[in-house]
Amino acid sequence: MSVHDDLAAVQRCLDDLMRSVGRLEQQLGSGGLEIRRVRTDTDHLRESVALLRQAASAPGEPIRPDLVSIPDTPYDPSLWQDSDDEGLGARDRHAP
Repeated sequence: MSVHDDLAAVQRCLDDLMRSVGRLEQQLGSGGLEIRRVRTDTDHLRESVALLRQAASAPGEPIRPDLVSIPDTPYDPSLWQDSDDEGLGARDRHAP
């Protein structure tokens, strides 16, 4: 089977799961914590499968997060004015 066939099979199973959870919600009510957790988990699965399908549709292009540039200039010393040095404590106090 190809990746697309596997993803289609997963999508069919997920659709069946969504319908079953919907029927359970009708029978049990949607106010209970357990059914809300199951609904949330199925929603997360649906989102994850959608991401997999998106990644499989563009196999040559890996999905990269947006890069954040960090400047080489030093940070403003006032950022560290009230900070403690890890393991050393505050500058104006002495270790016991």
